[in-house]
Amino acid sequence: MDASAYFRGKKITVMGLGLLGRGVGDAEYLAECGAELVVTDLKSKEQLAESVARLERFPNITFVLGEHRLEDFRDRDLILKAAGVPLDSPYVAEAKEHGIPVRMSADLFMEYAGIPAIGVTGTRGKSTVTHMIAAILEEAGKKALLGGNVRGVSTLALLEEATPEHVATLELDSWQCQGLGEANLSPQIAVFTTFLQDHLNYYKSDPGQYLADKANIFLYQSPDDTLVMGKQCAATLIEAFGEHIVAHAVVADESKLPSDWTLRIPGIHNRYDAALALSAARAFGIDDATSKKALESFRGVPGRLELLGEEDGVRIYNDNNSTTPEATLAALDALGAENTILIMGGADKGLDMNALLARLPGVKKVVLLAGTGTERIKSELPETAVVFDSLEEAVSAARSAAERGDIILFSPAFASFGMFKNEYDRNDRFVALARPRS
Repeated sequence: MDASAYFRGKKITVMGLGLLGRGVGDAEYLAECGAELVVTDLKSKEQLAESVARLERFPNITFVLGEHRLEDFRDRDLILKAAGVPLDSPYVAEAKEHGIPVRMSADLFMEYAGIPAIGVTGTRGKSTVTHMIAAILEEAGKKALLGGNVRGVSTLALLEEATPEHVATLELDSWQCQGLGEANLSPQIAVFTTFLQDHLNYYKSDPGQYLADKANIFLYQSPDDTLVMGKQCAATLIEAFGEHIVAHAVVADESKLPSDWTLRIPGIHNRYDAALALSAARAFGIDDATSKKALESFRGVPGRLELLGEEDGVRIYNDNNSTTPEATLAALDALGAENTILIMGGADKGLDMNALLARLPGVKKVVLLAGTGTERIKSELPETAVVFDSLEEAVSAARSAAERGDIILFSPAFASFGMFKNEYDRNDRFVALARPRS
């Protein structure tokens, strides 16, 4: 099906423009297809100035900013919602009451692209596994399209590039998996990396709903499809959804990666991720020699235990995307704690911090960013821990405390809300401040 022709003339409400580039790209693509768009966001025009500037050239876009209006969710052909729209949104309810489909960009892409899709979800590891799979596909000479929860990439706009020779590799967060459920779709190869507590602020402390959303990545597979489960979450998935798993199921962890394969990126968790990527590649018919070459040369994903370089004998790592305590613990396990100056802290997501708190006394120094999460754990922190109201002060304090042979690790364990526009703003500001000067 010609997707652009399908969207031409359709009345579509884009719910959530955002600042990350994905929503803007989706709206831009639909406008170029000739759809009649209402773009609505609770943020103001001033807050969204950069995003709005990209779209103001289109006469077929009407902006409704600083609010949502119920009338924009009636008499429409489609509602395209962004990640994070509340489960109990009255606007989504209004659309559904009027029989209007509510979709997301990833599932729309999967429906209209008509190409094989490899989807990856999980609380931790999904970005790394997705990029590892894309690297293997590239090494194998395949035409890969990388999308989903990828910074600045409009998955919907990838429809312009998709040909029958392409394969889609999609990183899917719980909200995009929620969209798969709305569309009754799952990728032909699904990878479920890990399942841990997260996003409890969104799911109102109901991890069962969080799991149910993510499970859509495999619930609509056929017996010819493949489900790769990380060992950490396999028992949970089988207990909750075993009777609904019809695809060929594979369980993998770091023990499934050949022991003589040497990765550039440190940590057992990265070997675990590589084993999942290897299993997905095998399901796609790629030989192990190709996977080995790709995985051994893989340099990692920005913001995920990313080595920025070395300054005066101090290595500096950017692990900005660690927004859970388990992710920060994995970073400490990979690098060692006793010579690490850890910069962490931020906005609370209601997660259990006890395991991380128990580990902090073994860290050389803890430097904290102010935020609701930091405030919640402040009384349980080591006496030497210091809280700062700016990233600049925190980085300066970490540098002052570091000696030759030490590591500065930025691994927040909390969300970015409050001090930063979003996690990408936090990432970019840290990289600009902390990249080695020598």
